[in-house]
Amino acid sequence: MTILQENIRDNRFLRLIEGALKAGYCEEWTYHPSLSGTPQGGIVSPILSNIYMDRLDRFVQETLIPEYTSIGRREANPAYRHLQYEAARWRKTGNPQKAEEVRKEMRKLPSRSPTDPTYKRLRYVRYADDFLLGFAGPMAEAEEIKDRIATFLGTDLKLTLSAEKTLITHAHTGRARFLGYEIGIMEAPTKLDQHRIRSVNGKVGMYIPEDVIQAKRKRYMRDGKAIHRTELLKDSEYDTIFRYQGEYRGLVNYYAMAHNLGKLGYLRWMMETSLLKTLASKNKTSVMSEVKRLKSTTKTPNGPRKNLRLRIPREGKKPLVATFGGISLKRLKNPVIQDQVLTPYPRRRSEIVEKLLYDTCEVCESKENVQMHHVRSLKDLNKKGKREMPLWMKLMISRKRKSIPLCRRCHEDIQHNMPRTKRHGNRRAG
Repeated sequence: MTILQENIRDNRFLRLIEGALKAGYCEEWTYHPSLSGTPQGGIVSPILSNIYMDRLDRFVQETLIPEYTSIGRREANPAYRHLQYEAARWRKTGNPQKAEEVRKEMRKLPSRSPTDPTYKRLRYVRYADDFLLGFAGPMAEAEEIKDRIATFLGTDLKLTLSAEKTLITHAHTGRARFLGYEIGIMEAPTKLDQHRIRSVNGKVGMYIPEDVIQAKRKRYMRDGKAIHRTELLKDSEYDTIFRYQGEYRGLVNYYAMAHNLGKLGYLRWMMETSLLKTLASKNKTSVMSEVKRLKSTTKTPNGPRKNLRLRIPREGKKPLVATFGGISLKRLKNPVIQDQVLTPYPRRRSEIVEKLLYDTCEVCESKENVQMHHVRSLKDLNKKGKREMPLWMKLMISRKRKSIPLCRRCHEDIQHNMPRTKRHGNRRAG
C-alpha cells in the first residue's frame, strides 16, 4: 500500500485495493484470513505483483547490471590464433590438405578466451515472482550478486529467497529451470552457417525438461504401453478427440521456442495410440479399423502433416469437425500469441451430442426451438421430496448430468414449475 500511495492519490481506489488484500480466501468451504501477500489467483494479483517487484527490477537494472557489465569483447584465444596462423602458413606453402586438417582442429576451440577476467556480462528477466539472471564472469562475483539480491529483498521488500529454487548453475555443465523450460548454453563445433561461422556455439538454448515429457507420457500409458482412458468412454467421439487435441496443442504452443521441440513427436504418437484405443474400446472395434476411418492429412506452413479427423455432417449447418494432430513441431524463434475462438470442451455424455445434432427435446421429442436446461447441482433435484418425480429429473439423475436439451415449451414448463411427467401423449391443450 505504501508503494501504491507514492503515485496514486485516489483514496477510494486505495481502500478498494486494501480491502482486496485483506479479504482472505475460502478453501474447502473454510475461510482463511490473508496475513500477507496478494490474493492467490485473484484477477488483480498479476498487476499488484508487478508493481511490488518493480523495485527489484530497478535495483538490478540501475545498480547491478552497470556494475557487473564490462565494455568491449573477450580477448582472442591464444591457442585458436596459433592454429589460425599455422593454417595460413600451410596454405602459403602449397599444402591445402594440411591447412584443412588444422582448420578442423580450430573448430574444436573457441575463437575468444572463455576465461577472460576483464569480460563480464549480466542479463536479467522476470515473470511474476520468478526471475533469472545470466552472468558471464567469475563464480565469486556470481555468489556476490546472489547475496546482494537476497539482502535487497529482505530489507526493502521483506521477501526471502527460496533456498531450494535459488541456485547458481554453470550453463555449460548444467541447465537452469525457468517457467517450465531448461536454459543452457549450446555447443555445436561442426555446425556452420552460410558464412562458415560457428553461430551456435555459446548461444543460449531453451529445452523441454525430460521429466516434463515423462510426466505427460504417464497419463496415457501403463507398463510402458499406451492405454485407453476409461473415464472418457461415456463421452462422445467428438468430445474425446477435442479433449486430446486441446491437451496436445497446449503443450506444443507452450514449448514452441524449445530447441528440442521434436521430442514431443513420441508423446504425440503415445497420445494418438491412447486416443485410438479409447475410441476402439468405446465402439467395440479394433485400433486398425479406427485408423482407417479417421486418418487424414492437414496442410501446414511446414508441409502436410498426418492427423486423425472426425467429421459429423449436420443438415443445414456446417459439419462438426474434430482433429487430433496436424501440428508442426518446427521450432518458432519468435512465436506470436493469437487469440483463437475455440469451441469450449463440454463435459457431456455422448447422447447429449446426438440429441443436439438432431435438435431433439428429451421430454417430448420435439425438434423446434431446442435449448439447454441447466441445474446447479444434481443433489438439488427433487430436494423437497415430491410425490412424483418429473421425467426430466429422472433423465438427469439416471445419466448423472446437469444439462438436458429441451424444446422451448418444455423449458418454460420447468421454469414455471409445471413439468410434464410422461414422455408421450401428455400434450398441453391449445
